[in-house]
Amino acid sequence: MPTTTEDYRLTGIVFTAVILIVGLVLLAVDENSTSFRGLPAVAWCAIIVFGIQWLSWVPASVGQTERFYDLTGGMTYLVVVAFSLWVGSESGGIGSRELLISALVAIWSIRLSGFLFLRIHHKGKDGRFDDLKTSPVRFLVPWTLQGLWIFLTANVVIVINSQTGPSPPLGIWDVIGLLIWILGFGIEVLADMQKTRFNSNPKNEGRWIDQGLWSLCRHPNYLGETLLWTGIAVFGVSCLGGFEWVSWISPVFVYLLLTKVSGIPILDRRALSKWGDDPEYQAYRERVPAMIPLLRTRG
Repeated sequence: MPTTTEDYRLTGIVFTAVILIVGLVLLAVDENSTSFRGLPAVAWCAIIVFGIQWLSWVPASVGQTERFYDLTGGMTYLVVVAFSLWVGSESGGIGSRELLISALVAIWSIRLSGFLFLRIHHKGKDGRFDDLKTSPVRFLVPWTLQGLWIFLTANVVIVINSQTGPSPPLGIWDVIGLLIWILGFGIEVLADMQKTRFNSNPKNEGRWIDQGLWSLCRHPNYLGETLLWTGIAVFGVSCLGGFEWVSWISPVFVYLLLTKVSGIPILDRRALSKWGDDPEYQAYRERVPAMIPLLRTRG
C-alpha cells in the first residue's frame, strides 16, 4: 500500500502529540534531576529512548520487518535504566531503592521482550504491522509510539535514579510496591504461559482461550502489566516531591493505553471478527470481564 498524503498528515499529528507530551513531562520532572553535559539526565533519557527507536526504524522499514520491534523495546529499557543509574551515581551514589527498581524493570524487560520476540519468530509476523510496514511513513508511527511507551512507563525509575543526592532508606511503601510488582509480574508470566500452552495444542486451533486466568478475565496479561507498573510507581512515594509526582503518569498511561487505545480494543475487534457470531464466545464475553476479575461489565 503506497504512502498517501493522509499518512503524512496522521504521522505528523502523532509526532506533534508525542513531542508535546514528552516536553510537558520533562518540564515537570527535571527540577531535581542531575545534569549531564548541560542537560537534565531525564532529558538525556528521552533522547536515548527515541534515538534508539528511530535508528531501528531505518533498517526495519527497509526490510519491511517487525521481527525486532519488541526486542528493540526491551533493549531500550535496559539502556535507559543503566544510563539513569550511572548518571545518578555521579551526584549521590547508587542506593538500594535505585538498584532494586532497576533490577525489577530489567527482569520484566528481558522476560517480556524475549517472549514476544520468540512468539513473532515462531509465527513469522505480527498482524498489527501488516498495513504499517509497507510504508516507511506509516511504519514510523509504531516506533515513535513505542518510544513514548518506554519513556512514560519507565519515568518513575528514570526520575528516581537520576535524582541529585541520596534517596531515603527503604521503607514500608517500598515493601508494598515490591509486593504489587511481584503479583503483577506473576500474573503476566502465568497468563502468557497458559496461552502459549493452549495455542500449542492442535485441538485448540481456531479457539479462544477460556482456561486458567483467562477464565477470570479476558486479558489477564494486561492486568499483570498494569499492576507491576503500579508497584514500580509506589516505590516513588518515599522520594518524589513537587512536580516529580507527574512521573506517576506511568501506571495511568499503561492502563489507559491498554484498555482504551491499542490493547484491549484492537484485540477485542479481532476476536469479534473471528467469533462474534459464535454463541459460546458471546456467552464468554458476557460472563468474563475484560481485565478486572469480578467486575461484571460487558465490552
